[in-house]
Amino acid sequence: MRKLSIVAFLALFTITTYGQEKTYNTEKVWRINFLNPGAELEIPTGNYSTFSTELGIGYGGGYPDLTYANNGIIYIIAPFLDLQQKWYYNLNKRIGKNKTVENNSGNFISVRFITRGNSIAENVIRTSNFDFAFQPTWGIQRKYGEKFHLLFDVGPQYYFDTEGNANIFPIMFQLNLGFDL
Repeated sequence: MRKLSIVAFLALFTITTYGQEKTYNTEKVWRINFLNPGAELEIPTGNYSTFSTELGIGYGGGYPDLTYANNGIIYIIAPFLDLQQKWYYNLNKRIGKNKTVENNSGNFISVRFITRGNSIAENVIRTSNFDFAFQPTWGIQRKYGEKFHLLFDVGPQYYFDTEGNANIFPIMFQLNLGFDL
């Protein structure tokens, strides 16, 4: 049994070592997103990782502990800053299946930080003019055709404001559609 364990460990180590051979480098990509209008820059931080920064004006709902509203659809339209570190894990697999990895098309896990500023329009009362959120995510990012871009990610979110109000929201998602420049 012990010999089998050692052989299994060595096989796993060999597969892991050779499975991450350097066959791809992430790319620098400028994007324009239009669901929540913004400009995004994604820059490489390693062979399989990137850091993205997006600045824009977006639509969002209110966080339960940071907003007070009447019944109905809750909305906040405000400027935002979205920072996200992504680690791609399936780029070599996509290459092996002759799928595109252009413009960092792949699956990833990430850590995301987002902040919103003073509202342009809203139908709620906010506890503070600024709110912030941290979020670990799992997501996919794809390039379709010449320039079309899709990003979807999901995960739990910890949110807070400048007044000390905070809580956790179990599932938040992001959907971005736009164009790679």
